Amino acid sequence: MKVMVIARASKASEAGEMDPEAFEAMDKFNEELINSGILLDGTGLKPTSCGARVRFSGSTRTVIDGPFPETKELIAGFMIWKVASLQEAIDWVKKFPNTSTEDSDVEIRPLMEPEDFAGVVTPDRLEEVKELEARSGDRDGYGLARFK
Repeated sequence: MKVMVIARASKASEAGEMDPEAFEAMDKFNEELINSGILLDGTGLKPTSCGARVRFSGSTRTVIDGPFPETKELIAGFMIWKVASLQEAIDWVKKFPNTSTEDSDVEIRPLMEPEDFAGVVTPDRLEEVKELEARSGDRDGYGLARFK
């Protein structure tokens, strides 16, 4: 099972502040994840002041430049993990270093697997998608697995 582990933004992360001690703790945790074979990909995100949103309304597309005001709904970083179960992911997240001086949340969301599309697309189409993934450089089906 693959999951996305989502770190929520804080006022500090939106201000672009980085604590060297917190960075070091996260770096050690990432190394533990890599050594365990769980971490497939992940990175921190720049503050929303560096980004944009595109709002879809019918055929209209509206660009909204950052920053975005509500930090509790923003993502500061993500990881893609390969775990045996949601419970294993929860157990690892409980070890996550607390890099924020504020209360914070880390969300865990399972990624869609080919089996989730059974009944929606044909088996032939699923095979075509697997071939496309292979051609895109995704040789093992786990996204852009930088941490192998």
